[in-house]
Amino acid sequence: MAGEPTAESIALLDKLVAALKRRGVMTEEDIQARVASADRASPETGARMVARAWTDPAYRELLLRDGSAAAEAMGVRMAGNPPLGVLEDKPDLHHLVVCTLCSCYPRAVLGYPPHWYKSVAYRARAVREPRAVLAEFGTALPAGVKIRVVDSTADYRWMVLPLRPAGTEGWAEDRLAALVTRDHLVGVSLPALQGATQAA
Repeated sequence: MAGEPTAESIALLDKLVAALKRRGVMTEEDIQARVASADRASPETGARMVARAWTDPAYRELLLRDGSAAAEAMGVRMAGNPPLGVLEDKPDLHHLVVCTLCSCYPRAVLGYPPHWYKSVAYRARAVREPRAVLAEFGTALPAGVKIRVVDSTADYRWMVLPLRPAGTEGWAEDRLAALVTRDHLVGVSLPALQGATQAA
């Protein structure tokens, strides 16, 4: 099956891990902690960060100033990860995140990237024709809304703070977080009340 590790890649990884342990770069405990952290990472973390930013002005300020510190404040271990930047959408400005070189992605707060994010088509077209790409995700922005495409790199990762949907005033963080998906955090779609529970 495509994407499955080969015997050769597994053997190479085993040699690398053994060398790192031998040189004291990391221990077995370090490795297991990193694996557990990667397994726990999911878009739900980013969604909780957004929901908190929508309801807590001090946290919002921290999130926009230092995304890594904001993630740490939510219990995410950011040591060893590239810095996290957060892009604030505004009524006249929408952000779209791409990695034009490969698939750099803020895995600590969004989990593993979706297949389409890694595709050559998305990486090339998001820069050249962002409105067309958004339209394919069902996202139509008004003509007056500027689109800013931001490139994630090995040195700096990005996540979007989308606009809070109208009609969610007074909602608790958990309810708000349920509106936010991975696609909103990358910028290919917008959070909305459609399909969300209306129960108080």
